[in-house]
Amino acid sequence: MEKGLRSAIDGTGFTFKKKFGQNFIGDEELLNRIVDGAGVTKDSTVIEIGCGAGTLTKAISKKAKYVYGYEIDTSLKPVLARTLAGVDNAEIIFQDFLRLRLDEIEKGLGEYLVVANLPYYITTPLIMLFVERSKKCKSITVMVQEEVALRLCAKADTPDYGAITANVALRGKCTILERVGRERFTPSPNVDSAVVRIDLEEKRLDVMDEELYKKVVKAAFSSRRKTLVNNLINNFSLNRTQAEELIKGCGLDLAVRGESLSPEQFAALANSLAKN
Repeated sequence: MEKGLRSAIDGTGFTFKKKFGQNFIGDEELLNRIVDGAGVTKDSTVIEIGCGAGTLTKAISKKAKYVYGYEIDTSLKPVLARTLAGVDNAEIIFQDFLRLRLDEIEKGLGEYLVVANLPYYITTPLIMLFVERSKKCKSITVMVQEEVALRLCAKADTPDYGAITANVALRGKCTILERVGRERFTPSPNVDSAVVRIDLEEKRLDVMDEELYKKVVKAAFSSRRKTLVNNLINNFSLNRTQAEELIKGCGLDLAVRGESLSPEQFAALANSLAKN
């Protein structure tokens, strides 16, 4: 355990809880790289989810205008009070972020960044919450399992490419900033991690109906062994002729499988389906 992390925890009575996926980072150089990679500046408002011992919160506060940290574990109050002593631009809210309404949180905020060392068990729902529902989040920079990072940033026709890749691409551009070995955490998890940045942009893809886009993506990956023609037939009210005409109209081979389509090709397919 890093010296700073140990000094924050010792004597507070805090014990790590597996149910909350608590794996803390004490390495200041790594924490500073995460903050720099997120593009935090003196004008930035930042939301952090899963503050833990507050080491990342403190690193963010040194660069940001203000930090709103959300933490589910109230037993961390004395730890966070110690770590953030003298920090006047950070506020810790002891609530389960996923039980809150994002529109209510955003109501009093301008544009903001999300920066977090996420508990693994909330990674996907949390990322999708911001990607699908946020009106003001500009980017998400998070520590996630390495395999999740690879899926988020995968290219079409690769083993890691899947529905979550295409769904995030609807609004987000993903970049892996760095890999982080399991030994860098306290306690050490069973997997390695990576820092991912997802820059969000409204209408990033030219899509007429976002819900239809997501339905097309879901259908395409519903059975990886089947061709896209068969998956469209099985998931939409299309006969074989209609499905084949749709695919040919998008300039695709009739034997193509869903995992070979780029997000842009999924957008074109969804738009064609919307017109029929």
